[in-house]
Order: sequence, then structure tokens, then C-alpha cells
Amino acid sequence: MKKKIVLAVLFVLPVVVYLFFASGVNNFGRLPILSENVSDVSAFDPSVELKDKITILGFLGNNVGTKQGNAFNLNQKIYKRFGEFNDFQIVMAIPKGNEDQVVELKNELGKLSNVDKWHFAFGSDTEIRELFNSLKSNIDLDEDLFTPNVFIIDKDLMLRGRTDDEDEGVKYGFDTSSVAELNNKMVDDVKIILAEYRLALKKNNADRSK
Repeated sequence: MKKKIVLAVLFVLPVVVYLFFASGVNNFGRLPILSENVSDVSAFDPSVELKDKITILGFLGNNVGTKQGNAFNLNQKIYKRFGEFNDFQIVMAIPKGNEDQVVELKNELGKLSNVDKWHFAFGSDTEIRELFNSLKSNIDLDEDLFTPNVFIIDKDLMLRGRTDDEDEGVKYGFDTSSVAELNNKMVDDVKIILAEYRLALKKNNADRSK
């Protein structure tokens, strides 16, 4: 009798554990939507597009050369980890007039990794502000149109983030000047949104094969 109970537990327990985690992915493994209808950078720079991409969106402002540390942190902690995923990209919205500084930054980043999915969209000061305001966040751009925060934008132009962050409550962006924040928070959230889309893709493929 005891052997039957042990065998039953050994058989049933893995199934229960699987169902628990599977339901967790479906019910709790989605990154909350904080804002909808984020503007697309293609409105002012047709060479770059957010739609149908998982984008890390940033604003480096008018003094790009002094913000290389922020870009390097993002490159090392996020881009090098996730840059090989399909449809993943980093986009920096930059005021016109900073083209030469961006070339220098991209050359420096290129010494550390492949930069094929680093994109820079150039617009007027007004266009940059309008894009930023469409995020509807609690974060401000400074007078140089810079913020150290970057934002996760999904394929449908929705801002994703946290609604129950232990430090901020609602968390709209991630501070690129903090390696700890990138490591301890942003890595997890990028993992979640990538897993979310992979799960949706598998489901669509399974549905088509029926």
C-alpha cells in the first residue's frame, strides 16, 4: 500500500508542479501595460520604427558625448544579453544636430558588441518632447532633452513596466546610471516580455497546426 502511495505521489507531483508554473506564466507572467498609443519615432524619422518590435526606448539629449556611460551600461547589461532575440532593438531618440556625436558613440559601442540593433532616431526638439510625452510617465526630460531612464515598448506601441515595484510603486522606466537597477529589475522585466511573446508565438503555431 505504501509503495502505491509513493508511486502515486511521484507521478502526480510533477504534473501538479508543471500545471502550477504553467498557470503562473499565463496569469502572472505578463508585464503590465502602463500606457497605450505611444508615438512611433517613424513619424519624424522614417529610418526607424517601433511598431512590431520589442523596443528599449531612450532619450540621450543634446550632449550625447557626456552620456556614453549610460549607453555603455545599457549595452553591457541589456543589449549583450538580449540583442540576439528576433524583433528586439534599442532606439535612442536624439535631437537633430547630434549626428557626429552619435557616430562616435556607435563606434565606441561597436568595440564592445555588434550594434546592428542599436538605432538612433533624429528629430526636432518639439518632436522629441512629443514622443516622450506620449509615454504618459511620471518622469521628466531635462532641459537638454535627456533622461537616464529607458522604457520598454511592446510591439503594439504600449509602454510596459511595473505596477507594484517595491521602491516606486508604479515603475515606468529603468535608470541606466544604476547597474544594480539594470541587473536586478530590468533584466527580469525584459525576460518576461520576451517570454510572453514566445508563448504567444507557440500558441499561434499550435493553433495553425490543428
